[in-house]
Amino acid sequence: MSSFDHRTALTQIPTDPGVYRMLDEAGSLLYVGKAKNLKRRVSSYFGRALNRRLQVMVAQIADIQVTVTRTEGEALLLESDLIKTYRPRFNVLLRDDKSYPFIYLSTQDAFPRLSFYRGPRKGPGRYFGPYPSAWAVRETLQLLQKLFPVRQCRDSFYRSRTRACLQHQIKRCTGPCVGLVRAEDYAIDVEDSIKFLEGRTDEVIAELGQRMEQAASALEFERAATLRDQIATLQRIQQRQYVTAEGGDVDIVAAVEEAGTVCVQVFFIRAGRNLGNKAFFPQVPDDADQAAVLSAFLTQFYVDKEIPPEVLLNAEPDEAEFLTAALSERAGRRVSLKHRLRAERARWVEMAVNNAVLALKTRLSSRAGYARRLEALRDLLGLDDLPRRMECFDISHTRGELTVASCVVFDDQGARKSDYRRFNIEGITPGDDYAAMEQALQRRYRRVLAGEVPLPDLLLIDGGKGQLGAVAAVLDDLGIDGLRLVGVSKGPDRKAGAEQLWLAEGGTPIIAGADSPALHLVQQIRDEAHRFAITGHRQRRDKARKTSTLEEIPGVGPKRRQNLLRAFGGLRGLARAAPDDIARVDGISQALARQIHDALHAERERA
Repeated sequence: MSSFDHRTALTQIPTDPGVYRMLDEAGSLLYVGKAKNLKRRVSSYFGRALNRRLQVMVAQIADIQVTVTRTEGEALLLESDLIKTYRPRFNVLLRDDKSYPFIYLSTQDAFPRLSFYRGPRKGPGRYFGPYPSAWAVRETLQLLQKLFPVRQCRDSFYRSRTRACLQHQIKRCTGPCVGLVRAEDYAIDVEDSIKFLEGRTDEVIAELGQRMEQAASALEFERAATLRDQIATLQRIQQRQYVTAEGGDVDIVAAVEEAGTVCVQVFFIRAGRNLGNKAFFPQVPDDADQAAVLSAFLTQFYVDKEIPPEVLLNAEPDEAEFLTAALSERAGRRVSLKHRLRAERARWVEMAVNNAVLALKTRLSSRAGYARRLEALRDLLGLDDLPRRMECFDISHTRGELTVASCVVFDDQGARKSDYRRFNIEGITPGDDYAAMEQALQRRYRRVLAGEVPLPDLLLIDGGKGQLGAVAAVLDDLGIDGLRLVGVSKGPDRKAGAEQLWLAEGGTPIIAGADSPALHLVQQIRDEAHRFAITGHRQRRDKARKTSTLEEIPGVGPKRRQNLLRAFGGLRGLARAAPDDIARVDGISQALARQIHDALHAERERA
């Protein structure tokens, strides 16, 4: 029990808005919270009946620190940053650090382009969304290609065309790159695309109907048939995506809990259209109620995302008034949080709740299967307890070039992707997987020794007895013990299910059998390490290929590179040129021409 004197601490806390932090005797952060009135909010932890979770937390408090902010919005931002940075164990923790994708229309171009976009929306053009997933954006772009053939090709591809591409041949583009469409006709398709993305589908259908009648009157039956098909497609899409005749932007957020697991379901409604939904499974402390979960979720979810004018909820969140003010300040306009709903909006929330329940049941079923595989692995390896943290390493390269090592992490809940790491391997003999593994392990486990990363219970290595011995030697040199090592090697016929598990203690390998739940878990972890290593190697290889040799030559800046590539039609033509020919390019001296020539020929010899 802490000897913390809360009465003395409360006398030092102001009544301003801000953020409070509760720390234990070791200085570790227990909890972060925000408040419109810091003194009143912190006092509430010591003057009322608390649930079990808060009782446990309060008993550990050794210090309370506060940061005063000017406004509720600043408190919201600061609280979210502190939670993401320190991940206090008594806070609801949301794992969602990805920005959401948009559809981008380059309205500044003579022939605008529609494209997938993720990032800050600061440049010219129009942005539509956000969409809950990349898949939702790509599905919408495919629909738009069929309805209104606005180009979706990259600008570099568009500018280099001398004849129409395949998209034009299959009637997915009108060919503006080679002048096959008039600017005014293309502008009509662009305008129709904008109206569709804004949810003005009825208006588009009405206009298409008028154009169809005009085409039929002019005996342009082929065009009339095309317009008829467009109308039919739009009507089918409208039936599937239409939510409300009122239009408007709304998010629907519903939180449900079962067996200690919480699912928060979010539906994104933009201009009256359902753009899709996404399920979140935040890490929630024991005894956290629905109101606390919703409040914490909204705080962390909207701190770096677009906030719609209305957010519909299946319950009232904690500190609803404060949260409304903070989100309104963040959005720069009024934001309404509503949970007492009727008629149509009540049915929307019910839809979100039903989807949350379904997602939660699916996850619990999956987790039950995962728990059984963990228990089977414990029994197979003879471990005293279930492994709480497992790491697996793998190596990837192409003929020894650009070697990358991966480290993936699994815990008792599954993959912990935020803890995954890659290591670019340098200074070894190309193709020496033992040396690559040694370098990766040393870099990883030095951080373990420094206390930056927890020590795993189980270390899996993609390899056999020899690889396992090398790993054991590295760990011995670092002075790390108490770590169970397992090597995973292919069986004699290299078929999945015939893997051999080698233990550091030596002896014969364990062959679990193709139907073993323990082996299925090992395969899952090993395959994930393999995938992560290959992805990293390919990214490194692609980056190396995209880097021009010219960029590494001193004295050859962007303008000179451009002049050289334009003069010789690309890098290949420049590589064939003699030094005297290179020196004729504007801005290139004879000495620099010789340097360019030698560098390009050295590169060709290495290749």
